[in-house]
Amino acid sequence: MPNNGLHIGITMRVVEAQGYQEARDALAHDWSRFIGAALPDAAWLPLPNLGANGIRNYCEKWGINRLILTGGGDIGESPIRDETEHELLLWAKERAVPVLGICRGLQMMAVSAGVALKPVQGHVGTRHMLQGLIAHEVNSFHNNGLAENPNGFEVLAMAEDGEIEAICNQRLRWEGWMWHPEREEPFQSADVDRLRRVFE
Repeated sequence: MPNNGLHIGITMRVVEAQGYQEARDALAHDWSRFIGAALPDAAWLPLPNLGANGIRNYCEKWGINRLILTGGGDIGESPIRDETEHELLLWAKERAVPVLGICRGLQMMAVSAGVALKPVQGHVGTRHMLQGLIAHEVNSFHNNGLAENPNGFEVLAMAEDGEIEAICNQRLRWEGWMWHPEREEPFQSADVDRLRRVFE
């Protein structure tokens, strides 16, 4: 039984099931392995895309006290997911809930803070080195980047081409990473250690 008091809510992408005319929420299996490796005693729960009116009550009901905004898909592709994740960030800010944003999740943090996104080149299906307070090799799967650093955030890492790769909130325990730690094989110890520091 989980015994460390961590109740992590994990957002999901919206997909269309083949052969069905209905939207479904989906979470990559990699996430269960990554959370199990990094925080084996934590309880975690996928968060359905319920929109602004439903997601707060869902998190309160299930005692969510940590959030991971996952990657996959661009902002603007699924209005219900955009609305759900924006509301989650408002809820987390009000309650000082620690948040990790991965790829699209970092972008959602920035957009919610009023920063525009911009297209980037050479960041899909590749690897590159980080420069800054976080400095190791990471994977890269994103078409969009941040036009600027959001107000109230600090840049933790940049790619070699100068694109922002990691940020942290200066007041809250929020971090955003443009890479996908859950897709590494094996998982990088630097990612595991950093997640523990944000969440524990």
